[in-house]
Amino acid sequence: MGILMHINVSHPQPDAVDKVAACLADGGVVIYPTDTVYGMGADITQKAAIERVCKMRNINPEKNNLSFICHDLSHLSDYCKPINNHHFRIMKRCLPGPFTFILEGNNQLPKLFKGRKQVGIRVPDNLIIRSIVKSLNSPILSTSIHDDDELIEFSTDPQLIFEKFKDLVDIVVAGDYGAITPSTIVDFTKQPYEIVREALGDISLLD
Repeated sequence: MGILMHINVSHPQPDAVDKVAACLADGGVVIYPTDTVYGMGADITQKAAIERVCKMRNINPEKNNLSFICHDLSHLSDYCKPINNHHFRIMKRCLPGPFTFILEGNNQLPKLFKGRKQVGIRVPDNLIIRSIVKSLNSPILSTSIHDDDELIEFSTDPQLIFEKFKDLVDIVVAGDYGAITPSTIVDFTKQPYEIVREALGDISLLD
């Protein structure tokens, strides 16, 4: 059975953060707060853990759009093709924040994603998950714990989330209550860029 771990939103405890990161590095699956809805994720280098996430969320990694949560934009060159200066300035303005930017992937993506041409990049405005990713020193594959068209009460309350997923994941990280609105998705692989989903992120920041 998984564990419920409370982490301070404003000052994440380093020991707790490192414990979650170690779980991810060891192939664990974790549920965590973001600046939007609660997410479920795994270290992008842990194939079996990613397969667990995809099975639980009914995701086909070869077909569904997938997002990576990064601590900052320093991992862009590791997994994405170069972007133009204008797009980079927009990302710097919007992140950390409730946006997902779709970029062209490169050939350094982990093997499970080799067939993909695009990847979503998230840098949430949430110190807990960014601290975990920084400690892990690797992005994590991230997916919402509920579908965009499915509004469920449990999905905002970490205690209720734990009750639902405690036998399926290794750790549920409890921060504040989650939001019910997902991130705004912007596709930078299109010229001009395309707003795929207008949600929590303020699109005026894209101008």
